[in-house]
Amino acid sequence: MKTYDYRQFDPLVHSRIRLSVLAILVSVDDAEFTYLRDQVRATDGNLGAHLRKLEDGGYVQVTKHFVNRKPHTRYRVTRAGRDAFRKYVDNLERLLHSAPKDLEGKAAG
Repeated sequence: MKTYDYRQFDPLVHSRIRLSVLAILVSVDDAEFTYLRDQVRATDGNLGAHLRKLEDGGYVQVTKHFVNRKPHTRYRVTRAGRDAFRKYVDNLERLLHSAPKDLEGKAAG
C-alpha cells in the first residue's frame, strides 16, 4: 500500500453521524430534523450537536418555522458542504484504490 496522509480527511466530515447527515442532504433539497434523526438513528441531542457543528462550519443551512405552534427545523447542504462531502468521498476512494487487491494472508509491516 502506498503511503496515505490521513490529514486529507476533513475532521468536520469524518464522523459517522456528520458523514451520514451529509450523505442524506446531498441527495435531497432539504430535510426535516426528525427525518434526519430517524434515518441516522441518533438521539435528538446527539444529532443536534452534530448538526450545529456542520452549521458552524458552513456545511449546512438551517431554517426554522412553526406549523400549528410546533417547531419545524429543516436543513440543507450548502455549496461548501457539498464540496467537502465530494472531497471526502474522493479521498476515501483514493485510499481504497491504493490498497493491495489481494489482502488475504498479508500482514502490515
